[in-house]
Order: sequence, then C-alpha cells, then structure tokens
Amino acid sequence: MASVDRPLRIALLAYRGKPHCGGQGVYVRHLSKALADLGHHVEVFGGQPYPELDERVALHKLPSLDIYNEYFPLRMPGLWELKHWTDFLEVSAFSLGTFPEPLAFTMRAWDQLKRRRNDFDLVHDNQSLGYGLLALQRAGFPVIATIHHPITVDRRLEMEHATSAYQRLTLRRWYAFTDMQTRVASRLHRVITVSENSFKDISHDHKVDPARMKIVPVGVDPSLFLPVPFIERTPGMLITTASADVAMKGLRYLLEAVAKLRTERPEITLTVIGKAKPGGESARTIDELGLSDAVTFVSGVSDERIVELYSEAEIAVVPSLYEGFSLPAIEAMSCAIPLVATTGGAVPEVVGPDNETAFLVPPGDSEALAVKLAYVFDNPEVGQKVGLAGRQRVIDHWSWRHTAEKTVEQYRARLAEK
Repeated sequence: MASVDRPLRIALLAYRGKPHCGGQGVYVRHLSKALADLGHHVEVFGGQPYPELDERVALHKLPSLDIYNEYFPLRMPGLWELKHWTDFLEVSAFSLGTFPEPLAFTMRAWDQLKRRRNDFDLVHDNQSLGYGLLALQRAGFPVIATIHHPITVDRRLEMEHATSAYQRLTLRRWYAFTDMQTRVASRLHRVITVSENSFKDISHDHKVDPARMKIVPVGVDPSLFLPVPFIERTPGMLITTASADVAMKGLRYLLEAVAKLRTERPEITLTVIGKAKPGGESARTIDELGLSDAVTFVSGVSDERIVELYSEAEIAVVPSLYEGFSLPAIEAMSCAIPLVATTGGAVPEVVGPDNETAFLVPPGDSEALAVKLAYVFDNPEVGQKVGLAGRQRVIDHWSWRHTAEKTVEQYRARLAEK
C-alpha cells in the first residue's frame, strides 16, 4: 500500500484522445501533465486518435482497427488486419451494429496491464467503462473511473431527434454499449464525476451507489487561456466549440439563431471549432438556412490558436442541450469573452449566475438564443463586464492543478480501502 505522501504510479486509460477538441483528449492531456507536475508517475494507455502528452508522460499505443477514423468512417476491416483476439472482438461487435471501441479498448488494456501488476498503484479509466475494467479489478488492480456524464443521455437525446423508425432502430443498436457501461460502472469501487448534475444522472442511469462517487471538477489553464490585448475583436463574430453532428451539442439551434439575426445584422458570422460531416445534419442545415458564407469550421488547431479565435470574436456560445461540465465554456470564460450559454445539464453550475458571469438561455430555443445574442451585441459594456467576471470565476474555481490534487485525494482514498 502506498504511504500517504509518496508519489503514485498511475496507469491512465484513454480509449480516444483527440488532442485539441473533444473532452476526452483535453482531459487526459491536462490531467496527466498536472499529475506529473505534482511529482506522480503517469503512463497513458491510449487508442486512436492518440493523445498529445507532456514529455514526462509515457504513451503506450493500443491500436484499434480504427473503424471510425476521420477519413473513412465505418469501414469494414479486412481479414488480414485481424491479428489479435481483441481485433476479432472489435469487428464482431461492429458487425452487430454497436459501437465497439470501449469494449475492445479495455480488453486490450487488460491484456497489456495484467503482466504489470507491480508497476502501478492503480488504474484510472477515462469514460470507456468496458468489461476489461472489471477484469483488471479482479486481477487485483485498484480501479477508478472518471465519468463526465452518462452516454445514456446522448442516446436519449439522439432518439428524441430521430426522424424515422429505421434511424431509431440503428441508434438503439449503436448505443447498445451503454448497457455494458451501466453494468461496469455499477460494479466499480470508486467513480469520479465532474459536476452535481452528472452525479445525479450517473446515479440514476448507471445505478452507481452515491457513496462510491465523488465530484472532482475539471479545469483550465488561466495562464494560457487569457485575453490577448493586441488582437482586435471582429464585429459580429460568434464562436462556438461543437461536435457538429451530435444532437446533444445543439448546434442546429445556434445556426437558426444566426439566421434570424442576419436578417437585420448581415455582418454576423459564426466560427465553429469542430468539424462538420460532409452531407451531415449541420451541413444540410447551413444550406437550408443560406449560411454557407457565414459559417466557418476549423479543426485540429492548437490551444494557442483557439485563444486567438476567442480574442477575435465578440461573443462565445455554448448552445448544448446537455453538458456534464463543459470545458469549452470555462475556456471561453477564461479568455474574458462574453459567454452566452444554455441551462442544459451542468452548464449553470459551471458558468455561474445569469447576467453576472455569463448570459443564460433555455436549451433548444433558437428564438431565445437570438434575443440574448442581440442584447449582448447591443450592450458591449455589459458584455465586457460579464466577460471579466467570468474570467475571475474561472481563476477562483477551476484549474488543472486543483483537479489533479483532488484526483490524487481519490486515488489515496481508494488505496486506503484495500
């Protein structure tokens, strides 16, 4: 058992680690660095797309069949690619219509780690919740999992937005992996989540005993995400971060609000940090609303470029129907840009009171969103005041060092239970 003060040896699991957008890659990158800053030894076991890590943090690549790669998603792997029993497991699950990565990744992690029991004090999983975690737990590893929010929420919202019986059937099959996640989460000895809202949803949807859950909010680096004084704001420019074709992110409602505003304010534009699927819902909505010349997507950009974009824009927007926390919200607030956000999920808990540290509107209401954006455009002094208060809230409440310190407290508490 580890003493209460010695550095810990942590195996951090990340089945997806996209570096510059998407909560999983951001969480793994910054948490692992902050843990290393505190003097702990961290090794990341990751699947594609691989995370970008601090030089002190080792990355062990656990390659999947990359069925959902960016350039040829939903490809069927060839027989010559099936070189390990976990490859057969992955392609079998995919053939049944479900998302196979959490299951296959955790079994690959178990296959790698079962021979290294003495090398680590514990295993920390980031949201995969596959059966391999239970195998690791049975093998004697203390296991902790971070659940940002239950993916059952995504399933529920996607089903509500489905437009045909066939689409609902396809979604039901694809999200079948969430049944596995519920079975795994309910059997883990300790779970970390990021907000009170997620705490309640995980307890309800994943049947996790509240006594085994603790809240550790995620963070941001205010010394990186900060206002850039020499960059002038572009009149009418809005900015958002979104997985463009995920219903939960609410991009459609923001696009509708932009279209409403442009009838009287043709200078308004929207920059989306994310990538739209060619022919997907977002692309179709942009065409339907005549916004092709007003909406720009940027992806794969560095944190430094994201900070510049926040400094160029007049208003940042989080239009989500639901968020378990919302890293984009606190990154924007840290840059002192006025934030207009919905009250979906944990967003109010994170961003603070309406008209004080952010501007809030109901989720899924493009009319209310348009009205609030118009108000902020018309009252720049109020927007500036709220933006500065938002940055101070981030400085006071959210940092990756604080996240790492609180996470280590959970590590030591789990080890003390042995």
